[in-house]
Amino acid sequence: MQTSESDMIDQDTWYTDENATFGDRLTEARDRTGLSQEEVAERLGVELDTIAAWEDDLREPRANRMTMLAGMYGVSLSWLMTGKGEGPDLLEEGDGIAPDVTAILSEMRGLRGEIAQAGERLARLEKRLRKTLSEAQNDPA
Repeated sequence: MQTSESDMIDQDTWYTDENATFGDRLTEARDRTGLSQEEVAERLGVELDTIAAWEDDLREPRANRMTMLAGMYGVSLSWLMTGKGEGPDLLEEGDGIAPDVTAILSEMRGLRGEIAQAGERLARLEKRLRKTLSEAQNDPA
């Protein structure tokens, strides 16, 4: 069977906004921030295999993790889920941006993710506190 040139896919240009999957967008956003899968897994407190499964479209993160990813990557939650909205910055070091500016932007994105993670932790602690106070009120000791 002969393969025509039109049947072949250019490996460098296969990714477009129109045909990107959720996993493709996760990978693109992570690449733009300069983070490795290992770094993302560590920041989110998940296994490396989990990050790989998300990027390979084998699984999807829960809503709280998706929010954390959006913050960490500096993209909108809408863009992560649908491809519409504020995506990753298209500026790269080679685009005339000074390396120190790129490093600052990357650090800011990481900090945004850490803040999102701290917010989730704070919400869990508040829920535990409310439950403990409610139990204390209902327990006539």
